[in-house]
Amino acid sequence: MLWANFLHFYQPPTQKPFWVHKITAEAYRPILRGLKKQSGNKVSLNVSGILLELFDKCGEEDVLELLRELLKSGQIELTGSAKFHPLLPFLPEDEVIRQIQLNEETLKKYFGDAWERKGFFPPEMGFDRKLAEIVKKLGYKWIIADELSFPKDQRPIDYGKIYKIEGLGDFYIYFRERRMSWIILSGQVGTGNLLVKSLGSRLEKNEYLLTAMDGETFGHHRPGLEQLLFEIYESGDIENVLISDLPKYFPKVKTINPEPATWALMEKDLEEKKPFSRWRDSDNIIQNMQWELTELAIGVMRKADKKAFGFNEARTTLDEALHSDQYWWASARPWWSMEMIERGAKELSDAVLKTPGVSEEEKKKAENLYRSIIFSAFDWQRSGIVDDLARREDEDIRQRTDKSLPSLPRTEIEKMVKKLEEEMTMVVKKQEFERAAQIRDRIAELRRYEADVELLDFSKEGDREWG
Repeated sequence: MLWANFLHFYQPPTQKPFWVHKITAEAYRPILRGLKKQSGNKVSLNVSGILLELFDKCGEEDVLELLRELLKSGQIELTGSAKFHPLLPFLPEDEVIRQIQLNEETLKKYFGDAWERKGFFPPEMGFDRKLAEIVKKLGYKWIIADELSFPKDQRPIDYGKIYKIEGLGDFYIYFRERRMSWIILSGQVGTGNLLVKSLGSRLEKNEYLLTAMDGETFGHHRPGLEQLLFEIYESGDIENVLISDLPKYFPKVKTINPEPATWALMEKDLEEKKPFSRWRDSDNIIQNMQWELTELAIGVMRKADKKAFGFNEARTTLDEALHSDQYWWASARPWWSMEMIERGAKELSDAVLKTPGVSEEEKKKAENLYRSIIFSAFDWQRSGIVDDLARREDEDIRQRTDKSLPSLPRTEIEKMVKKLEEEMTMVVKKQEFERAAQIRDRIAELRRYEADVELLDFSKEGDREWG
C-alpha cells in the first residue's frame, strides 16, 4: 500500500497578524520543519496565494523558505487553487479563471520555475463538472475531490485504480478517503503504529490510501496532533508518495462521471440533492441574501470601465470578498459567527460602492442587502434559530459517535496524555499560557473519552455476566 497525503493551508484575506503568527507557530512551521527533518517523506500541499502573501506581510519569511526548500527537494508538490478561497462552482467562468490565475501569479512570485502546473485543489473541495472543464482548459493534469463525488452507483471506490473524467481526455480525478482522513484528524487514534495497524489487510494490497485534511488541524485546532502525523510517517509500514506520482504505480485507469460534492458534505445532503448546502442552501434566507449581494457585486464590476479611476481598488476588494468563509459561518450547521457574516457582507457591499460608475439604485440595493443580512443574523441569534439548527446538525458529535472509528485502547490514551503533559510543561515555562490552556482542554477531552471507553467495557462485561 502507498499513502498519498494532502494538506490544505489557508487563512482568509482579513486574518489578523496575531492569528497568522499563532497558527504558523502551532501548525504550519512544525509541519514543514517535521517534513524537512524526515527527508524521505512527501506531502501534496495546497498553500493558498493569500496565505503566502500573509506570510510575507507578517514577517514569516522562514516559512516561505521552508516551502522553497521542500519544493526543491521534491518532498512537496504545490497544487493550484483559487487565491482568495471562493466556492468556485457558484462563480461565473471568468471569475473562476481570474481567481485561479491570481493564485498562479502568486505562486510564481514566491517559487518561480520551481512551481509547476500539475494538480488542482478546489476550495472546500467544491467540485462540479463545469469546474473540472475550466481547470483542464487552464493546463492542469488532475483535480482532487471528496469520495462523495464518486458516482454512487459505482461505489465503493477501488483504490487499486486511478480515474479520469469522461470526455476530458487525459485528465485525472483523485478521491479523498473520508473515513481514514477523519480517523487521523479526529485524534482518536493515539499513535502512528496503531493507526497504521488499523488498516489491517489493506496494508498488503496493491492500492493507495489518499487522505486530505486542513493543515491547521495539526497543532492549532488540536494541540499535539502534529506528533501523530509524523509518527505515521515514521512507522515504516506504509510508503508515501505525491498524488502526481500515482499513475506510475497504478496503470489501471477507469473513466467515470463524478458528481458535485464538497469535503464537508453529509450523506443526507446528497440524498436531498444539496451538495453545497453548507454554503448555499435555498432554505437559508441569510445565505440567499449573501449570494444576491455577491451576484450584484460581480454584475456591477462587469459593467464598470476598467480604465476608470478607482477600478483597480474596487476589483481587488471584490476579489478578496469572494472568500467562502462568510457563507459557511451563516449556515449554523453547526458553525455560526456574526463577525464573519458581517465582515463578508461589508466587503461585498464595499466592492459595489467603490466601483466606478455604479448607479445610486445599485448602491442602495447593496446597502439594503448588507443591513438585511445583519438584522436577519441578529434575529436568528435572538430567536434561537441558530441553536436549533446547530443542535440538529452537530457534525462533530455525529462524527465522534461514528461506529466505524477504531476503539482507542487505554494504553494509547495514556501515551497521548503523557506527550501532551510534557508539551504543556514546556509551553508553561515559555509563559505561553493560552497554549497551555488549549493543551489542558485536549487532555480533558481524552480523559472523557477514556471514561466513555471504560463505561462501554463495563457495560459489555455486564452483558456477558447477565446474558
